Amino acid sequence: MEAGGELGVCVAVVSGASRGLGRSVARALAPRLAAGSALLLVARSAAALGELEGELAAACPALRLRSLPADLARARGRRALLRAARSLRPPAGRTLRRLLLVNNAASLGDISKAFVDFTNPAEVNSYLNLNVTSALCLTSSLLKAFPAEPGLCRMVVNISSLCALKPFKTWTLYCTGKAARDMMFQVLAAEEPDVRVLNYAPGPLDTDMQELARTKSGDQEVREQFVLMKQNGQLLDCDLSSQKLLTLLLENTFESGAHVDFYDI
Repeated sequence: MEAGGELGVCVAVVSGASRGLGRSVARALAPRLAAGSALLLVARSAAALGELEGELAAACPALRLRSLPADLARARGRRALLRAARSLRPPAGRTLRRLLLVNNAASLGDISKAFVDFTNPAEVNSYLNLNVTSALCLTSSLLKAFPAEPGLCRMVVNISSLCALKPFKTWTLYCTGKAARDMMFQVLAAEEPDVRVLNYAPGPLDTDMQELARTKSGDQEVREQFVLMKQNGQLLDCDLSSQKLLTLLLENTFESGAHVDFYDI
């Protein structure tokens, strides 16, 4: 994994970096950051983050790496991330060329319930706090911490889903959260034309979340659909999807705020 530095001197933040797509994105991103860049890996699992940090440090010794175990649903977790990001500005003699935030942290929610079973506001609010509110507050705070300046490209990626556009039975919370995040980041793109915003749907990935979809979905038709995809080899490897995301970021020709699916590329 030899550094190529195509993304220039960058402060990059990847949430949900301990496993699945987030881990894969971090691995794809690291060799594309120039010497003096910093990569902040955030998730709740300290052990998994530590393993990833060690792997990337060995492969990219010129990269400043930091793993931060934090719960982004809590204000103190977001404050810790902001402190860490500010501390990772490039050293003297290096000009920051890019800020990149990959909002990957998310949860599936209870997919065993139908719409009419969600009668407890606390359950719904807890889900939205992690999956919508925290992403909004984290992104806005990081953009304020790294304000616009000449020569600085600020990029925000929202890991989206087909579920932002299409309803899936018994996936009320997940579909709602993904749709809300897509629109939220479209508003950011409209308000801040200097910020490059991308809603990236990575396709059906072969992850732990997919296993839950095959076994826990309350709707039989949805369960069978995902079982067939697994049996027919239609689930995607995270590394393949991550590489497509990095291609999008490097080319930087997408319409800001656009929803781009893996299969669109």
